[in-house]
Formats: sequence, C-alpha cells, structure tokens
Amino acid sequence: MGFKSFRSCIFIAMLLILSSTLCEAKLSPTFYDQTCPRALSTIQKAFRRAMSHERRMAASLIRLHFHDCFVQGCDASILLDNSSTIQSKKNAPNNLNSVRGYEVIDNIKLKVESMYPSIVSCADIVAVIAIDSCVAVSGPTWTVKLRRRDSTTLGLSQAATNLPGFRDSLDKLITLFRSKGSHTIGQARCLTFRDRIYNNGTNIDVGFATTRRRRCPVQNGNGDANLAPLELVTPNSFDNNYFRNLIQKKGLLQFDQVLFSGGSTDTIVKEYNKSPKTFRSDFASAMVKIGDIEPLTGSSGVIRKFCNFIN
Repeated sequence: MGFKSFRSCIFIAMLLILSSTLCEAKLSPTFYDQTCPRALSTIQKAFRRAMSHERRMAASLIRLHFHDCFVQGCDASILLDNSSTIQSKKNAPNNLNSVRGYEVIDNIKLKVESMYPSIVSCADIVAVIAIDSCVAVSGPTWTVKLRRRDSTTLGLSQAATNLPGFRDSLDKLITLFRSKGSHTIGQARCLTFRDRIYNNGTNIDVGFATTRRRRCPVQNGNGDANLAPLELVTPNSFDNNYFRNLIQKKGLLQFDQVLFSGGSTDTIVKEYNKSPKTFRSDFASAMVKIGDIEPLTGSSGVIRKFCNFIN
C-alpha cells in the first residue's frame, strides 16, 4: 500500500461502518490528567512545529496510526527499529518507502519523557497525534482514550496480511475490516496506480486517466516513485470530494474505485457525497474504533523510554 496519506484511510471509515463493535478496552481520556497534566499540550505543540515544516506530515501521521493498530493492535510496534533480536515492521512490504513520520513521534517522545519519565507511552502519543493531524487539515475531532502500553514484540508477518493491498477486491476489503473493527487527503506513488490508468478501460474516466499518465510512464521501473494527489481539487484538506471522485470514476487507486462499482458500498458512497456532516461524524467514530484495536493495558507491555527500541 504505497500511498502517503489518510485519504488512504477514508475507505477504512466506510468499511468500519459495516463492521461489528470492537472489544472495549480499559482506556480513559483523563488517564494522564493527574500524573502528567502538561503531556497532551506538549505533544500538540511539538506536532504543530512539525506541521509548520511540512503540511503533508498530518496525512502521514494519521496513516502511521492506522498501520500500527491494524497489525498486532495499537501498541507502537511499528516504531521499533531493526536490532539483533527484532525485524522491524518498518521494512514490511506495505510499510517500506510508504509509511513515514517516525522521527516526529521519536522527537515528541523525547520531549515528553524529559518531563514525565516512563509514564506516557509511545502508543498513546501516536493516538493523540492522529487526532491533532486530522484537526490540522480541517477534519473532525473525537475524544482520545488513553492508557495504552508499548509492545515488546512484533507482528512482522501480519503486516502482509492485515493491511489492505492497492489491488484488493471489495469482498476482501470488507472481510479484512470486519475482522478489525478511516483516506481523505494525500498522494500515491505511480507504482500503485499504473495498472489502473493503463489497463482499466471501463471503470475509469478517460480524461482522468490521461492526466495521470503524464507523470506515470507505462514502463515498470520508470517513474515508480512519482507522486499524484488522490484528490485533485482539495488534495491537502479533509473533505468529502473523495466520494464525488468515485462517482465520477476518478478514484486513483483500484481499491478506492471498487467502493463504487455496483457493490454493497455504493449507497454509502452516495450518502457521504451528499452529506459531508454524516461523513465527518462517521469518520470520527471509525477513528475511535481504530484506537480501540487490541491495546496493551495493565501489566501487559511496557512504557518505552525511546519509541524506536525496547528498554
């Protein structure tokens, strides 16, 4: 999944509407109020500094949260570097040269750790940054529940099976997200949409395909890393233009367009295109669900001093 966005997360919000409720974790939005009263404001301030250098970082950080939670749960295991005992998930096919923003989380953790040693988990920082990222691009807000702990293990093999692929069918996507429990801005690499713009004669707008071919040559290996916005009109803002694109057959990635291709999700696409308010509300609910995926609490896991390696 080589796109750099959380427009790489809208379809997840849609499919989570079809899923059953996740197990309720013992998390609380007020968990740090007494022990670390300035933790959340410190995280937010450091995030804003990162955003001031690169606006696209908001999309990358919300996507990082998704990639962490969908593989082994929301435990910050995606942040771990390679070591003699660890094969990092950063190098998994669906993450390598795709997920980014690790250094932002690492830097925020250093600031928080200097104020409140061994109290605030990396997993909670990732969850808090997800909402800050969404709000920064005019998206909805939600209540962030806290108390997650950090993993000391990895689910490297799960990264290949628990994350969606850009060629996945609608049935496969629905099955995947039903087992787990939100994409509206960003960009994708030529490698991930080449087949769609050159080999799809019926389910893509001709003018759209022609425009996208300008920076994505037909030959494999030529321009693979060239980026294209997933949404032409407002590529760096949170809105519902994504769904209008699908109705017009202008979904950039194949697993986007399958959401509006005569299947069970067509009615949801139409509803979100018609009602931005409904989409924003459902997106926020989906992000809460994502944050509830298999967190470590109590005596499980640890509080890492550095997010990229185990204490």
